[in-house]
Amino acid sequence: MTTAVIGLVLLLSAGAAAAQAPVQDRASREQAIQSGQLRAGAAYRDLQQAQYAAKLAEEDYLNAQQRADETKRQLDTAKKAVDAARQKEAQARKAYDEALGAVDRARQLPAK
Repeated sequence: MTTAVIGLVLLLSAGAAAAQAPVQDRASREQAIQSGQLRAGAAYRDLQQAQYAAKLAEEDYLNAQQRADETKRQLDTAKKAVDAARQKEAQARKAYDEALGAVDRARQLPAK
């Protein structure tokens, strides 16, 4: 908005100055204004394209972040399952070792 107001003021002051200039100066001034307007239009299109590309890139980033978060949750769940399975295995191994120990102790008892 501020840029538009500044541009309008500059355009009006350029118009007032052009009204007092000779015809040749006025023609070159008009050509310079038209050339500047064309460059400004092209720059604005480039700005819009860059903004659109940035928006798409941000959406891609956010989608990737969501997928990464979901994958992290799955990884954490799988890690907990592995830890629980290893703990069960350790308990089963301990029970098995104790049972083997009981068998060995029973074998060492004197026969009656």
